Amino acid sequence: MPSLTMANAGIQLLGFSLAFLGFIGSIASTVMVEWKASSYAGDNIITAQALYEGLWKTCASQSTGQVQCKVYDSLLQLPGIVQGTRGLMLSAILLCFIAILVEVVGMRCTTCMGDQPDQKDKVALAGGVIFIFAGLLALVGTCWYGHRIAQDFYDPFTPTNSKYEFGSALYVGWGAAFLVLIGGGFLCCNCSSKGSSGKSPRYPPSSAGQTGRDYV
Repeated sequence: MPSLTMANAGIQLLGFSLAFLGFIGSIASTVMVEWKASSYAGDNIITAQALYEGLWKTCASQSTGQVQCKVYDSLLQLPGIVQGTRGLMLSAILLCFIAILVEVVGMRCTTCMGDQPDQKDKVALAGGVIFIFAGLLALVGTCWYGHRIAQDFYDPFTPTNSKYEFGSALYVGWGAAFLVLIGGGFLCCNCSSKGSSGKSPRYPPSSAGQTGRDYV
């Protein structure tokens, strides 16, 4: 039984580590500028500068190495895709932060609620569910933004010099979302296995034998 508890704690710690890395990656992806980068596909190739657009600002990188960035002027004039992705990514980051606080209480390697193991497992399970929901939000946000980039790229009415491709921030966001989902899944599976193993030895089979001895 102690070895099983240590194994469960190890799986729980692994899930928390993966989810925490996904949390850091989600923050990095949200802050990065390279959500979409200017495309050089087609005959009119211009290599003098590279254009990048993110959720908060746009940047232009010159061939000389100079980079000029401009923050979006008005929130109400932003495209709906940018506003929606902002909301999804910020919601995912906030939920990840809440899940981290919950898991600090519910994990086996912490001393909080040590005298209430059943309640501690339920708290850890709740943190895993929050992690999964946060990962889904981040995945929806990044996939939605990426779908819009691909849709505009293959649109025949989009000018060649106005086409964009996937930026590095999208790949970071996709990886972070999967890490959060996998980590939350480990936390949920670990808690469910511990709950089923903890209830099995509560019914002693020797009660009938003891009552028979009292009448001898």
